[in-house]
Amino acid sequence: MAAEDAAPAGRRHGRRGRLAWLLAVLALLAAAGGVSIGVGTREVSLPDILNGVQGRTDTLAEAVVAVRVPRTILAALAGGALGLAGAVMQGVTRNPLADPGILGVNAGAGLAVVIGIAWFGLTGTLAFVWTAILGAGLAAAFVYAVGSLGRGGATPLKLALAGAATSIAASSFTTAIVLPRGDIAGGVRSWQVGGVGGATYDAILPCLPFLLAGLSLSLASARGLNLLALGDEAAAGLGARVAWARAGAALGAVLLCGGTTAICGPIGFVGLVVPHLCRLLVGVDHRWLLPFAALTGAILLIAADILGRIVARPSEMDVGIVTAFVGAPVFVWIVRQRRVREL
Repeated sequence: MAAEDAAPAGRRHGRRGRLAWLLAVLALLAAAGGVSIGVGTREVSLPDILNGVQGRTDTLAEAVVAVRVPRTILAALAGGALGLAGAVMQGVTRNPLADPGILGVNAGAGLAVVIGIAWFGLTGTLAFVWTAILGAGLAAAFVYAVGSLGRGGATPLKLALAGAATSIAASSFTTAIVLPRGDIAGGVRSWQVGGVGGATYDAILPCLPFLLAGLSLSLASARGLNLLALGDEAAAGLGARVAWARAGAALGAVLLCGGTTAICGPIGFVGLVVPHLCRLLVGVDHRWLLPFAALTGAILLIAADILGRIVARPSEMDVGIVTAFVGAPVFVWIVRQRRVREL
């Protein structure tokens, strides 16, 4: 019997309901993309957007294609990657607080990139991506190793505490490296806030293979995550190779986080908020939860980018700041839930 049939939450979300939500989410994603292209410091009408898509030489149409379209694509890719990575991390650790930011993965990726820039003269998007993935992987391994120490192994609470400590330490090291380097301080600090402004196709393309690999590994881990939700012993009894299932899913999440952080900087709370919202829509079955987390994460980050352009006109607010405003209250709400207090 599938995990969704055994769980009460699964019975509340039938196939028809999930398909209806899927259509609604896809429509909302298309609408968010259209609004993102049309809204900014200057409004763009639908004819101008169509001119830009068709390659007309109008100046405003050229701006739409050259600036807003790649920015919208990057927001969708980054939001989808972070939402999916958050759902995978929560499944791997069985921790409702798991998030690339809270577990220190984004901070580890950011620290690795800053070390590469400051000490090794790192340049180029592809080099940033490899370095960020290495930093994200080392941070994830370190957090899991520290969280596994002591009695009871890697409990959700110990992983959250280890991740928070790692994130603070990595951020402190990053600041210590950047402070005496005035030549890179401005660019690094702006990147650390997290944003999708200034996106170009040349910057996006090198990240695509890593994001696609992370997407494939994460979606392929859905059945294993369903079994891991039953506990390691039960999963092993049902034929799952627990260590391999956990490692494969974690690798997918690391690829997604590293690729996103390299190009956008550390963006927090998307991976925390999105999985909880998606569970309300489609239940706990990861075969549905993971694709929905990717789509909903894309919508959330596009919407946050749009909001950042509106509230600070004629300037802009970076998307990392907007997601922090949205995610912090959700984080407090999750912590206050009875289930989390009993971890």
